[in-house]
Amino acid sequence: MNSDFEKEDEIEKAVLVGVELNDPGTGGADDFERSMEELGNLAKACFMEPVAVVTQKMESINKGLYIGTGKVEEVREVADRLEADLVIFDDALTPSQLRNLQDELGKPILDRTTLILDIFESRARTREAKLQVESARLQYLLPRLVGMHEALTRQGGTSGSMSSRGAGEKKLELDRRKIEHRISELRRELDEVSKERNVQRKKRQASGIPMAALVGYTNAGKSTIMNAMVDAYVKDNEKRVLEKDMLFATLDTSVRRINTGNNRDFLLSDTVGFIHKLPHSLVKAFRSTLEEVKNADLLLHVVDYSDPFYAEQMKTTAQTLSELGAGDIPMITVYNKADLCSEPVSYPKRCGDRIYISAKEETSLQMLVETILEYAYSDYVEGRFLIPYDKGNIVSYFRENAHIIHQEYLENGTELIVKCHKADRDKFSEYEYGKRETE
Repeated sequence: MNSDFEKEDEIEKAVLVGVELNDPGTGGADDFERSMEELGNLAKACFMEPVAVVTQKMESINKGLYIGTGKVEEVREVADRLEADLVIFDDALTPSQLRNLQDELGKPILDRTTLILDIFESRARTREAKLQVESARLQYLLPRLVGMHEALTRQGGTSGSMSSRGAGEKKLELDRRKIEHRISELRRELDEVSKERNVQRKKRQASGIPMAALVGYTNAGKSTIMNAMVDAYVKDNEKRVLEKDMLFATLDTSVRRINTGNNRDFLLSDTVGFIHKLPHSLVKAFRSTLEEVKNADLLLHVVDYSDPFYAEQMKTTAQTLSELGAGDIPMITVYNKADLCSEPVSYPKRCGDRIYISAKEETSLQMLVETILEYAYSDYVEGRFLIPYDKGNIVSYFRENAHIIHQEYLENGTELIVKCHKADRDKFSEYEYGKRETE
């Protein structure tokens, strides 16, 4: 498989199976429908073809088989009739469920978590991402070793899935002790990578440039926004990130400096998107990468406004941000893809901390940047200074770190009216003159 994740000729046929619980707390039929539709998209992202969907309404999950015994028979008949290669379940299966279903169905079994791990493994490009995915996979599969080898070594798959030559397949041929040892090795390697990332992060923080982080559901348009800003303000094609209409196209965190002029730059980060039932092991493994989100000054919650389930996706993002300890960071909600909504939507439009845009339109991008700057530079104030001519270094400092509104050479020094950080105004307060505005 190449870097563009192109589909290969050989495709695995999959039967999708899900349980709709009769529990008001689960979100009801709409939530279940969304989850099953998403499962199909996840399968397609792994180069599998969903050939049938089998569902069941239940009061509670069957502890031994996930679904009822009669439904197991139905799944087996459907899979055999359609010559399916595997069966995919919409929830994380316990070791006993996995083993029992393998015996009953006689076909490789995958659950939602393993499917997401497959996608992450195929998307990982940097050393850090590969280490994180392998760690998450091994931690998830360790208690599921018994009865899993047939599922993990099935033949006839594509390189987009874990069916061929994946790191997970190789490691699961080792015994439990070796796997635990490998997890420990991965943890140490990730700690080293995390230290390197912390050094880079501290350098960025020391620069004093505000950081905005793109967050949101996978495929909401975060990378499109990043690339639009790179094209408009960076003008370097090598700084663009992968942009593709698929789930989890972006795994690696990218940080770009957006130069808007007038010394009002900001850093913009783009990282992995979130998803319904995102495996806890992945959140844990990617925690160091997601620290970019936690340390941001401003979050840009990007929402696919054209998706009928956008409200549920927003809840998933909010929950994940809370788990990361980023729930209290100032946030702008960016309702993207307004041009694709079934009902006409006025855009670009701003309503307080909400903005409606189409990321591919220039006017939308301009409004978004103006909104970011307003938030990112909210602690900037206007100051009026008279700098003696022998203090030219102070004038140079303001030129590099502030927005110069007015500059004039007077008899006893350089008059500057600037928009600067409050700390800088206080730092050079001895050269300030004129009445300050009430803050």
